[in-house]
Amino acid sequence: MCYNELLSMFRENLVHIPFLTDKILLFQYGGSAVYGNPLVNVFANVPILNFILAAIFWRPLFAMLFIPGLVAIMLVLGIIIWLERKMTAKVQWRYGPLEVSRPIGGIIQPLADGMRYLFQEVIVHGEAHRPYFLQFPLISFLPVLLPILVIPAGAIYAIRTPYAIPIAIALVALIPIVLIAIGWASNSKYAYIGSMREVFMYFAYEIAMIIAAMAMVVAYGSGDAFVIVQKQSLIPGILINPFACLVFFVATAMATARFPFEIPDADSEVVFGPFVEYTGIIFGVVMTLAYEKLYILSLLLSILFLGGWNGPYIVWLGDLSPAIWLFIKAFVLVVIFVFFRTVYGRYRLDQAVRAGWSSLLALSFVSLGVGVCIASAGWF
Repeated sequence: MCYNELLSMFRENLVHIPFLTDKILLFQYGGSAVYGNPLVNVFANVPILNFILAAIFWRPLFAMLFIPGLVAIMLVLGIIIWLERKMTAKVQWRYGPLEVSRPIGGIIQPLADGMRYLFQEVIVHGEAHRPYFLQFPLISFLPVLLPILVIPAGAIYAIRTPYAIPIAIALVALIPIVLIAIGWASNSKYAYIGSMREVFMYFAYEIAMIIAAMAMVVAYGSGDAFVIVQKQSLIPGILINPFACLVFFVATAMATARFPFEIPDADSEVVFGPFVEYTGIIFGVVMTLAYEKLYILSLLLSILFLGGWNGPYIVWLGDLSPAIWLFIKAFVLVVIFVFFRTVYGRYRLDQAVRAGWSSLLALSFVSLGVGVCIASAGWF
């Protein structure tokens, strides 16, 4: 495929953002108005630059790079790591991030932490399975980023499929497998303990989470995220099937090791679970996996139960408007989950497993029954 054909393909499926792609009113005097060329038109006839710009605004790539993709994930990481520390400090009456950028409350502390991880030495201890020890943290990003391919944000999406929700749930289910492999590659008894706790938690929540998600798919009669969001234009899913919402919410807390289910890491017991042997930038990478998984599951929670990208349309944002509403809902959910650190203690492993295999599993079957009844009644 030649340059011009690729350029045409990109331009046929561009994200429409009026304040970037439409004419901008610079000033108006009397009956005359002066407009400025939009950013896209400035580089429209510049070779190479027009190709790069068209590729960036091509819907599938824009979804992967910006929202709901990589930039959105990094934005959530940058804010939530700082916000979690500040909220916990306020509630528990202790100091949070302060010394770095003191006048603005230590808000650039995550950036300082990132720089520290970047320049620390990456130590591979002698007993580790070296190739896997270094490769698995990088491989772990695949099951985190792949769900973005099928999770749409309104008109911004990479792949539209009628099986979007089942595919996303299946890809998220691969993340614990990578975490278990990371603990095995460390070849350390403390990492093994963290990995086995991850295994027990995985079996405790995964079945209930899948049943709750499928209950909503049955109720809506489709696994297509677009259909699911459209059918929530009047009544959100949390009111249609509150049992499924509760199960998915609790299972998300368990899946991301949020309090009171911070059992695989349990820093006061096994230091940092499967990641205990990691240092430097590799530790920085694996430390963020739980937050990234939390963001993905919050997107699914928003789509299934909170109306997805439904919200007032903002004209000058164009295709970004529904994406922004979905991001706001997901971010609020992330804040709620990280707030649990301030008010909850940690369950024992046996308590969490018992809850997952008893009350949570039973409630998931109730939610499935509600979903079947809704589908049978033909409400949608």
